[in-house]
Amino acid sequence: MGPLIAGGQPFLGSRSQVFGFSRQQLRAAAKAGEVRRVLRNVYVDAHAPDSTDLRISALHLVMPDHAVLFGTTAMWVLSVDAFQPDERFVPVPRCVVPHGTTKATANGVHTVEGYLDERDVTEFGGLRVTTPARTTVDCLRRLRAPFALSAADAMAHAGWVSTDELIERVRQLRGYPGIVQARRLVHVVDPGIESPGESWTKLRLLESGCPIPQAQVRVTDKRGRWALVDLGYDELRIGCEYDGREVHTLDADVQHDIERRRWLREVLDWRIAVARKETVFGMDPAFEIEVAGWLKVDPAPRQVW
Repeated sequence: MGPLIAGGQPFLGSRSQVFGFSRQQLRAAAKAGEVRRVLRNVYVDAHAPDSTDLRISALHLVMPDHAVLFGTTAMWVLSVDAFQPDERFVPVPRCVVPHGTTKATANGVHTVEGYLDERDVTEFGGLRVTTPARTTVDCLRRLRAPFALSAADAMAHAGWVSTDELIERVRQLRGYPGIVQARRLVHVVDPGIESPGESWTKLRLLESGCPIPQAQVRVTDKRGRWALVDLGYDELRIGCEYDGREVHTLDADVQHDIERRRWLREVLDWRIAVARKETVFGMDPAFEIEVAGWLKVDPAPRQVW
């Protein structure tokens, strides 16, 4: 492998000629997998590993003066990926600029005019971003409920925020748009949640009237063999798992899940319900009806996400 393009640092697509690419050649290189898009109009050599430093360098190329990154973009700077599906592959940086400032329209940056208390602003890698607590609360109140909760769970899991801190921050933002949703979700944020799918499954259970499940339940037999169940009710031997496409589609993964769940069901007498993306985002309530039946709960009607 030869030297990395631009020394492995991000570069603007509009300046690709500096590195020997016409715009047409750059598009061809991206299609061939030689470079990848980090942000809109920002590229990097495909062999350069993703890192917090690389993300910060990319944002420095497009950020307008005096802007403050917020929401999922501020999380992305902290290496917490919480973008909604339409932004997941090529995220659009979102930032707040002071009132009266000319909004940026170049380089694919989305800006809004607004006011932020300086106590809610910090600096990370030379970028102005909202503090982790304010960032998380903004996501709790602005995003659709399932994505709001998975973003907050991810921040808590990464150690950037605590539930007590978030509860206090939500209390301080009384009257802000979306704060009612934030108030509803903040009490079930759990640092034990390890994936967005687990957050979505948890929310489906809660909205159906089931009690809050424990995350990462360790189940052990008499010989000391053990397994983790994504979500569960330990005393009742009821478990719920989310099978995402990323880690549950290879033949070896599928076979491992089959054997582990057979052991849980047949040896340890656990009841296991399995959710998938279509299970939690569709309109078929069979998953929560099954779990609610085991818990002897009358399930509430499924809400549309």
